[in-house]
Amino acid sequence: MTVRAPVVLLPACNRMLDTDAFHIVGHEYTAAVRLAGGLPLVVPSAHEADFDTLLDLADGVLLTGSPSNIDPQHYGQAVRDPHLPLDATRDRWTLLLIPRAVARGVPLLAICRGLQEMNVAYGGTLHQAVHAVPGCLDHRDDGTLPVDARYAPVHRCRIVPGGVLERIVGSDTIAVNSLHGQGIARIADALHIEALAPDVLIEACSVREAPAFALAVQWHPEWHVERDPVSSRLFDAFGQACIARCNRRGHSA
Repeated sequence: MTVRAPVVLLPACNRMLDTDAFHIVGHEYTAAVRLAGGLPLVVPSAHEADFDTLLDLADGVLLTGSPSNIDPQHYGQAVRDPHLPLDATRDRWTLLLIPRAVARGVPLLAICRGLQEMNVAYGGTLHQAVHAVPGCLDHRDDGTLPVDARYAPVHRCRIVPGGVLERIVGSDTIAVNSLHGQGIARIADALHIEALAPDVLIEACSVREAPAFALAVQWHPEWHVERDPVSSRLFDAFGQACIARCNRRGHSA
């Protein structure tokens, strides 16, 4: 019997290209899932009534980064900058899906916007403009640089001892890239801090008492995952959790 690759759900972003609406997921995310041994399955959107069916299929969930921000109405604020993009369709279902997936023991890795979704889904709040917060660095990238330079490491993170992330990376500090304007303000009670930037902005968190892998990072490990040891270990840990779930459920090709 050949055990099949674990199915990893990737909620799509919603974007207008010219006059047409598209569902989009970045290539780097699907490629990283494949490198981790998974089979990426892009999900355009879903109603809550669809969640159990989707999670019955899933051996993992990857929440991707995105140019869009979470609508601040979901954490009790008004929009600070109306020029920044939102994605109401993604908000509508991912914020409900996250706690459902975690409770069912589906391994979950959240990246950038995904970290912010995880925090909001469990009742936390966000800084809508980290660079405007006293004492915080400007964590946005320089859009004029070549793409490899934009995704290169720019600052170090301090790993919180004894946590999930420390066990994965085996170090007390790591270097990460930074391409986000928003970040965690008040962390949800259900989450545990895993890493901090030099300005003590939360760079990684996990779900307390989650029955399976449930980790979120603010940086972008999907870039250079083949040659960056930290990114490789992170996706390998996620992939192994997805494979273990797939094997427990006895799925075969």
